[in-house]
Amino acid sequence: MTSRRLTIVLLALIAIGGCARHASQPQPASRLTEAQRDTAIARSSLPGASTVGRALDVSGQGAGHAAQVDSLTR
Repeated sequence: MTSRRLTIVLLALIAIGGCARHASQPQPASRLTEAQRDTAIARSSLPGASTVGRALDVSGQGAGHAAQVDSLTR
């Protein structure tokens, strides 16, 4: 009889724990956007920062080219 009561109590606790409030949105680790964070890294003296800067330049050139091609098709 006591094992049945223990089982019921444990199930009730699990059910109550499952209904606990959860955070609606997790807080971001940083308020910077990805582009802002990448720019900060590119301007730093960290190893590989110049590579990040070159990657940003190439990405910007590609975006500019895509915008030109897009404007030509309209």
